[in-house]
Amino acid sequence: MIGLIGKKLHMSQEFTDDGEVVPVTVVQAGPCFISQIKRKKTDGYDAIQIGFGEKKKANRPTIGHFKKANLPPLRYLTEIKVDNIEEYKLGQKLDVSIFKEGDLVDVTGYSKGRGFAGGVKRWDWGGGPDSHGSATHRRIGSAGATTFPGRTWKGQHMAGHYGNERITVKNLKVVKVEKEKNLLYLKGAVPGPRNGRLIIRRKK
Repeated sequence: MIGLIGKKLHMSQEFTDDGEVVPVTVVQAGPCFISQIKRKKTDGYDAIQIGFGEKKKANRPTIGHFKKANLPPLRYLTEIKVDNIEEYKLGQKLDVSIFKEGDLVDVTGYSKGRGFAGGVKRWDWGGGPDSHGSATHRRIGSAGATTFPGRTWKGQHMAGHYGNERITVKNLKVVKVEKEKNLLYLKGAVPGPRNGRLIIRRKK
């Protein structure tokens, strides 16, 4: 499985040959560069480390890491396991040409963070009575059992941090590829806000 790091740009729509309107997410995929190659003999597995997005400032260890591949410091890094490690070289450029129309891809990103949320918003609780005088419109109510176990059950739905979770959407179809602009048009929605970081992996 091979893939790229990219960012979500916006949603749009495309027309198929049959005149059908397809909702698509426009993603800037790459260009990425191979910053490290991990081999089974030395690291226990075969994988490539790819980087995306140049950054202006970096500390000396980071600069030294990329200098081995003759690359400037890159902002985002990820590892992707590959079958044939000999196909790849240090510093090699990867772009959207690895995808073609009709390919199926898995897209991983982080959902929009919504901060601290109550149970009604976070877990879709029904809530209490809406009538005047009720003191339990959106409150938690009973949370635990009685004498056994005498505590709140682990995993109980409560208020808390909502969103900003790693999510993978599988089997999205590549509708269109713009190689000149490094753009992928994916059928459907992908997680995260605009300009959010994504990892796009091609299915075997």
